[in-house]
Amino acid sequence: MSEVKELERRFPLPGVAFDDATGLIRVRITGPEWDAEVFLQGAHLARFARRGDPLLFMSGKSFYKPGKALRGGVPIIFPWFGNHATNSALPAHGFARTAEWTLVDITRRELDTLLAFRLSAGETTLAVWPHEFTLDYEILLGEQLVLTLRTRNNGSSPFTFEQALHTYLLIDDISQAVVQGLNGVEYIDKTDGMKRKRMNVHAFSINSETDSVFVNTTATCVVEDPVLQRRTVIEKEGSNSTVIWNPWIEKASAFSDFGDDEWQRMVCVESANAADNAITLGPGESHEMRVRLLDAGLS
Repeated sequence: MSEVKELERRFPLPGVAFDDATGLIRVRITGPEWDAEVFLQGAHLARFARRGDPLLFMSGKSFYKPGKALRGGVPIIFPWFGNHATNSALPAHGFARTAEWTLVDITRRELDTLLAFRLSAGETTLAVWPHEFTLDYEILLGEQLVLTLRTRNNGSSPFTFEQALHTYLLIDDISQAVVQGLNGVEYIDKTDGMKRKRMNVHAFSINSETDSVFVNTTATCVVEDPVLQRRTVIEKEGSNSTVIWNPWIEKASAFSDFGDDEWQRMVCVESANAADNAITLGPGESHEMRVRLLDAGLS
């Protein structure tokens, strides 16, 4: 029996369909006023739209190949953020976003749906990160989008990790959108030699390549898009870093999985624990990070 047929057998639910039309196994879910798509590779949420209005950006040039990260949606970053600290041959952002996750459960309710995924240590992960762990990831689809990532240390010694929900938000025009919520927060500017700086405005726009890791912040962020008449609120728990990213013109053109002009229609607001905020878990300990995204509309 094919994997798609097996998933259909396990989850014979209304509004839930499986396919591998792109080359990767995908689950499509339809709710009363929303729809979503999630790939089993990376437990990757690629689409969430309420009333047909997509919240997330996905590149039209994204690869859909086993072992290749998808460009857009919500990649899961674990157990390191960015390049590996000591081995440049290892994949950037770790292995979680390209690993095959297990779909554990789908719970359908009247207004929302909960998907549960799991990734555990195995031969492939132990070869590059020698720690026993379990990641449990829940995607709650409904009036809000709620993402919960739990990390557990199943080994006999402590380990330290970084993580992020690398959320690509769809916007109409980067030159008109603004980001709020990070005033006064220190950040690492990865486009300027990792210099430490401090945000000194309540709302900022993006007008050049941006790759900033804001540290020691639990603040709620808001992205205002006057063209789409959208005010996206990003609330978080268990996250002490926020990353803002846009590749801008030159870097976007260098990506083979990113359209030359697509940088104008996206901004990443990533809830994370990275750099200063890496997490250490002792044996048997666990950590939970939760992110809520809501389109509040412009007042």
